[in-house]
Amino acid sequence: MKERSRVEQFERIRRDSRDKELSIRELAVVHGVHRRTVRAAVADAVPPPRKVPERARPVSGQWVDTVRGWLTADLTAPRKQRHTARRVWERLLDEEGARVSASTVRALVHDLKIEIGLDGRLVTVPQTHEPGRDAEVDFGDFTAVIGGERLILHMFVMRLSSSGRSVHIAYGNVAAEAFMDGHVQAFEVFGGVPTGQIRYDNLKPAVLRVLLGRERLENPRFIGLRSHYGFDSFFCEPGIAGAHEKGGVEGEIGRFRRRYLTPVPQAASLAELNEKLAAADRQDNHRRIAARAETVGQAAARETPLLNPLPDTAFEASTPLSCRVDAKARICVRQSYYSVPARLAGKRVDVALGADWIAVRHDGGLVARHTRSLHKGTEDLQLDHYLEILIHRPGAFAGATALVAARADGAFTQAHQRFWDTARRQVGDRDGTRALIGVLLLHRTLPADAVLAGIDAALSVGQCEPDLVAVEARRHHDTTRSAPAAASAPEIPASVGGDPRPAPTLHQYDQLLGTGS
Repeated sequence: MKERSRVEQFERIRRDSRDKELSIRELAVVHGVHRRTVRAAVADAVPPPRKVPERARPVSGQWVDTVRGWLTADLTAPRKQRHTARRVWERLLDEEGARVSASTVRALVHDLKIEIGLDGRLVTVPQTHEPGRDAEVDFGDFTAVIGGERLILHMFVMRLSSSGRSVHIAYGNVAAEAFMDGHVQAFEVFGGVPTGQIRYDNLKPAVLRVLLGRERLENPRFIGLRSHYGFDSFFCEPGIAGAHEKGGVEGEIGRFRRRYLTPVPQAASLAELNEKLAAADRQDNHRRIAARAETVGQAAARETPLLNPLPDTAFEASTPLSCRVDAKARICVRQSYYSVPARLAGKRVDVALGADWIAVRHDGGLVARHTRSLHKGTEDLQLDHYLEILIHRPGAFAGATALVAARADGAFTQAHQRFWDTARRQVGDRDGTRALIGVLLLHRTLPADAVLAGIDAALSVGQCEPDLVAVEARRHHDTTRSAPAAASAPEIPASVGGDPRPAPTLHQYDQLLGTGS
């Protein structure tokens, strides 16, 4: 009988008992129930809960101890090699000769896993976080299409525990450079540093080895980062047992991935993707967490003044390396190759490896800078680094890998190609290629638009001389540079004593000097 029907029945019994003054026996006869039910109705308007009998398992009961033994052994087995309900059912059929359905075994395994503690259920204690004190950090994987290629990327997330404001940054790896760079950028976005603890799991960039209890052998670079910004760290228990200790950022990764990374995002580069993630973070400032009265942005505005101020300088989030340049004027960094000026072949150079960039120095000067590759075994070659070699070996220019890369990224334009084609028709392949290389060398001292203007001017008169391109490029550069200055210079009227004539200039002499050089 449904609960509502029982309550209504009790109401009728109580009414008859009150209005007609019938006895217990008479009420039982009139309503067709046992006298116990009548007494219960007279004593209380709410029926007592029905007792659920403890039923034995008629089919699977004899296998309970067997299944419990298998599941207990799973406590020490690898997580991915534990019994599923289907595997338990298969073993019962094959090894024990049981005649039991899969659904019956599934229900048995469900109950036993809860009893043993294999279902992963943990009772957590609600926490209150004071504004400005605590934060949590973690990495989460996601898929994106970068430049038309589908890649698995890694998202650094730092979340302020009180306001819930978060920073999400995509990286191609989870190396120490990405880990530290994520901190630097997150602190800049927050406008300060948490005064209490930042919670972590046991990521390699922070922890070299897990010791007893909460003790950790920490990465020296992480210690330097922590010392620079003046925060404390807290490391969670290893494995899934410690996930609840930073449940805020664990849930934030999943929420952000579902909200902003579904469907799979597309971008021309990793930098463009990070611009989209930053826009999503700004949009998140308008959302509310659960039933909070204020938005994330409003809570963060209260929290920001309570953070510790940022240091005067940002932490250097790069890793210093020393590399030897090979015979192809390349260095190998993290199994990817990057070009340097050919004059450095065979020499050792200093490399600063950032999260998404590589800077190469020699004798204290910067000689090359590259975007860090998202793949291993790739080559990032700049055509400019090989020009001194190619001017002596012009035959190698057409098939140079660096030329292919320059065409792909737009550094070698159609204007360069027209100049090269015209020069080879006029003076032959060898000298025409050398003329092109002379023009390419101009990019070291002049802006690209000036050099391209010089190429167009030289081709318009049918000449392919690098010196002529240089003169016209400098003319274009000087004109565009002086035009804004002339436009902004105030005109002095003659009526107040000013000379209306234009000021003298040495522009024509500068052209002669440029021609002579």
